[in-house]
Amino acid sequence: MTSRVNHFKNIPALVKTLGDATAALGKSSLDTTIKHLVDLRASQLNQCAFCVDMHVKEAKLHGERELRLHHVAIWRESPLFTAKEKAALALTEALTRLGDHGIDEALYNEVRAHFSEVETSELTFCIAVINTWNRLMVLSQMTPGALDSAYGLDRADLR
Repeated sequence: MTSRVNHFKNIPALVKTLGDATAALGKSSLDTTIKHLVDLRASQLNQCAFCVDMHVKEAKLHGERELRLHHVAIWRESPLFTAKEKAALALTEALTRLGDHGIDEALYNEVRAHFSEVETSELTFCIAVINTWNRLMVLSQMTPGALDSAYGLDRADLR
């Protein structure tokens, strides 16, 4: 299943804790579409092949259009995303690749124009969790699609 370290086997309690955090986000007020876009964009930025594969399939299973999935990499130029989705994607990029000066006021104000204080916290947590998963999976180099049947992602019918 993996060509390197297997976190699922070596530290199952910690992986379960991270999985529980992921599940809790699924029950948050954060829109599912936004969560899928965030997960995919962070995974692209972190070059996590396993996670990009997984999140494309999850988004498709939840009704996301394939063209929008292709446009996530070019979201700034794409007309397919709402202002709210673009604010979430901008924050995803900023928190995934923190600069020397953190998050500037303009971006924070843009996010707050579209998200409540609670939603902003949920969005930030969502970005933090996917970045943690990305780092675990990049190190392990798990083969994309290796857990499709376990997670029901084979139903996405993407090959």
